[in-house]
Amino acid sequence: MNIGELAKRSGLTASTIRFYERSGLLATVERRPNGYRTYPPEAVLALDLIATAQRAGFSLDEIRSLLPSDLQSWEHGALIAALRRKVSDIEALQARLARSKADLVALIGEIEAKPDDVDCAENARRVLTRILDKKVEKPALAPGEVRRLGKVGRRRTAG
Repeated sequence: MNIGELAKRSGLTASTIRFYERSGLLATVERRPNGYRTYPPEAVLALDLIATAQRAGFSLDEIRSLLPSDLQSWEHGALIAALRRKVSDIEALQARLARSKADLVALIGEIEAKPDDVDCAENARRVLTRILDKKVEKPALAPGEVRRLGKVGRRRTAG
């Protein structure tokens, strides 16, 4: 099939397909006498694998190292190990994001706990001092349990 047909079947642009070919992700293809590329039907599968791997967070270098030139010679052990490493990377990222979220929720709680007799500038100094002293407390309630009240009588309440 020509590159236009491959682009249509894979959902990728012709320039992306050419890039993958230049990058060594897609096996070099035959050219007809008129210079047009001719792709085998397996190219659709290879492009689907590349796109799926990218959506899963694999870099092009990682994909290149995993994707065999012939899909029949795939190294099962290396593939499983790479997939497990990627799952571990995702879990580590999720843990970092959860910590960041907890820190932000705590900061929001600190800012929203502004006493009525304190202006915004003084509240900012109060919050920054607590942060710098590492005294910011995590909220006792889960983020979904905190509800916002009007400016008067603003307090954390179970909702």
